[in-house]
Amino acid sequence: MKTVFMVAEKPSLAASLANILSNGKNGTRKGFNGACSVHEWTGTFLNVPAKFKMTSVCGHVLGVDFISKYNNWDRVDPVELFSCPIEKKEAMPKLKMPAFLAQESTGVDHVVLWLDCDKEGENICFEVMGAIANSVMGNVYSPNVTYRARFSAITEKDIKAAFNNLGHPNENEARSVDARQELDLRIGCAFTRFQTKFFQGRYGDLDSSLISYGPCQTPTLGFCVQRHDEIQTFKPETYWCLQVTVTTKEGQEVHLEWQRVRSFDKEIANLFLQLVKDKNEAKVVSVTSKEKVKSRPTALNTVELMRVASSGLGMGPHHAMQIAEKLYTQGYISYPRTETTKYPDNFDLLGTLQQQQNSSEWGLEVKEILKNGINRPKSGHDAGDHPPITPMKPATRNELDGDAWKLYDYIARHFIGTLAKDCRYLITTAVLIINEEEFSVHGKSLIEPGFTTIMPWQAIGKNEILPDLSANEMVPIKDAKITEHQTQPPDYLTEAELITLMEKHGIGTDASIPVHINNICQRNYVNVISGRKLKPTSLGIVLVHGYQKIDDELVLPTMRSAVEEQLNLIAVGKANFQDVLKHTVEIFKLKFQYFVKNIDCMDQLFEVTFSPLSASGKAHSRCGKCRRYMKYIQTKPARLHCPQCDETYNLPQSGTIKLFKELKCPLDDFELLCWTMGNKGKSFVFCPYCYNNPPFKDMKKGNGCNSCSHPSCPYSLISNGVCNCAECDFGVLVLDPSSGPKWKLGCNRCDTIINLFDDAQKVTILEDNCDCGAQLVHVEYKQEKNKLEGSNESKGCVFCSPQFAKLVDRPKTAVISRPRVFRGGRAGGSRGRGGRGGKGRPPKDKMAQLAAYFV
Repeated sequence: MKTVFMVAEKPSLAASLANILSNGKNGTRKGFNGACSVHEWTGTFLNVPAKFKMTSVCGHVLGVDFISKYNNWDRVDPVELFSCPIEKKEAMPKLKMPAFLAQESTGVDHVVLWLDCDKEGENICFEVMGAIANSVMGNVYSPNVTYRARFSAITEKDIKAAFNNLGHPNENEARSVDARQELDLRIGCAFTRFQTKFFQGRYGDLDSSLISYGPCQTPTLGFCVQRHDEIQTFKPETYWCLQVTVTTKEGQEVHLEWQRVRSFDKEIANLFLQLVKDKNEAKVVSVTSKEKVKSRPTALNTVELMRVASSGLGMGPHHAMQIAEKLYTQGYISYPRTETTKYPDNFDLLGTLQQQQNSSEWGLEVKEILKNGINRPKSGHDAGDHPPITPMKPATRNELDGDAWKLYDYIARHFIGTLAKDCRYLITTAVLIINEEEFSVHGKSLIEPGFTTIMPWQAIGKNEILPDLSANEMVPIKDAKITEHQTQPPDYLTEAELITLMEKHGIGTDASIPVHINNICQRNYVNVISGRKLKPTSLGIVLVHGYQKIDDELVLPTMRSAVEEQLNLIAVGKANFQDVLKHTVEIFKLKFQYFVKNIDCMDQLFEVTFSPLSASGKAHSRCGKCRRYMKYIQTKPARLHCPQCDETYNLPQSGTIKLFKELKCPLDDFELLCWTMGNKGKSFVFCPYCYNNPPFKDMKKGNGCNSCSHPSCPYSLISNGVCNCAECDFGVLVLDPSSGPKWKLGCNRCDTIINLFDDAQKVTILEDNCDCGAQLVHVEYKQEKNKLEGSNESKGCVFCSPQFAKLVDRPKTAVISRPRVFRGGRAGGSRGRGGRGGKGRPPKDKMAQLAAYFV
């Protein structure tokens, strides 16, 4: 029997697909990576019996990156990033996705790829094919081995139709994504590295850990700053309006609208006022009525969904798309990433609408439409990707939580609205003349609400009945006056308006637009204020103005729009991948070199907006070189700066930094500090100089004393290490000397934490070791807080000693197995009792390593 290997984009989607294709008769087991399940059943494939295996990835299998030596910001000139080698690396190394796919596909005969049906999905198809190329029986790139399923909704009808009409992966679309990834990596990293290092080395209150540039992100920010500049440069003008009130024969007061609307000259406005005051009556010249139509909406696409989510539902576009994807994988809506606003000719409008007729929210309206017959939807744009976004099964408020229900509610109402009648209403206009000046008054009344019954926010409002006026009637003037007003500046861009601008100028795709907007918020370039408006920060404003001073094309949408056009040509096979890549990289390399040469133009703007490092922060700890106090700069990224030496030291981020007992590092005389995430979080002691300039070969930059091999320092790894960590490779569980009396062991590589000996006065790591391989510890309590039986002090193994069993918590990550000793010098290499698969790693000979350092 042949074996068919199927891959979906997410674990939840794989489960849904397997359930549909197997008619609910499949077995499930966990994959070895722990994240993905494997669903198995038997059936028929290409008219022959077959065994099916359905599993998934978790998004991209691979990500593009520079080879390791080019990831050092200090040693690599950013201009090299435009030409240096790049490679594809595992997107999530912990999941071991390529190995998982290779193992599960061993010996299979056919592959069916159920990735999302967009360009990113096609790219993931080829990542999966590359991972399993050496595992499948035939050539994975052969059309007789690998098939592609294309679908737009997780329904039985759509999935089984896709299974019966399999196609093949589209390499051109996959290559266009490869090109976009490489361009964004090279361009974004080069500019970002240069300007981050340049400006963070000069200014202390930027409050951003990364001063990033992105070919899409920066033009997006440019739109926001352009509106800010329009607001700042706006000069209000005074104008005057002529307001006239007349009285009908029924005694009703009616306010007239002046045909000229307003006058910017007060004398002229007074002249017209006098003309009106010269008369006591206004003459009704005509009364006309005209029927108007408010058209029902076109079918829903991604951009419109994001616009409405932001302006009407109070959700950011990024959050809205996350919810939409969840609704899609649960089968409630069709695929949410589409540019199409036209239903396909074979789309089952009637069947989809009938599913909603029993809804307690809009069932009555649906039944009314079904009774009268559905209206032909408005013709929209067919982008050739997916059908418009529609509901695929009914839902209730109880099934979906707050935001998920709000989004589903809108999608369902929008779909129903596209099949309802147009809204029709009557506009009645009366035109009046006063001394040759024309005025008017309007009324409106609803004829047929149409789609606005299901989309009430689109309703035309209350009926405004026009007073009973007839042609040639004379009505008395009750009051006439001029009023003074001022023109108002535009408001900040809303997310909905920004999405419209991005779509208009070709910045990003329906999938990436919410990501770019989210990025400029995360980078502290804009703040989302009331009404989901985007107000640029000082940093965002200065960056855009700086780009404009040096090279305005860096911030204009035209450059990225042209690149997107080239990428689309790759996707349809009309442009060569290498040619587009080479041409675009060369253009941006020249622009980067010009930018670097003229960076002083941007620096002048930073200089008047932000404070230099020497004027930022508060005195904190002493420098080991000059013995003066260094300043602690808390704004992102947190740093220490020595004004005397004019040197800056990076610090661990996202925690609290405090002095550690005013003790000094024995290597460089810098005062030791402690970084902590609180009593329940990770913490470690570190020297700010060693943290930035590792003193030993095996100590990496950005590590604390828990990774330092100093042979005699009481806070080093040698003095406080207990045993190897069983939860990661090469990690060591180290006693945190700053954690008392809430003592804890923490891994110096991963996030494993073991809380122990609460309220102990003193905990010391001994030279001796247990049979299990871990170092013995000595614990001492004050008499009044003693938790030991008998004496108030004891020594033993954290993992083996019975007297410590109740005093040591389980680790905060997965359950730890008995780890082996990490120090050959103390333990002599005794065999551990657990470790990984009973084997464990050989103990590290620390004394031999130290000998190598000092010889």
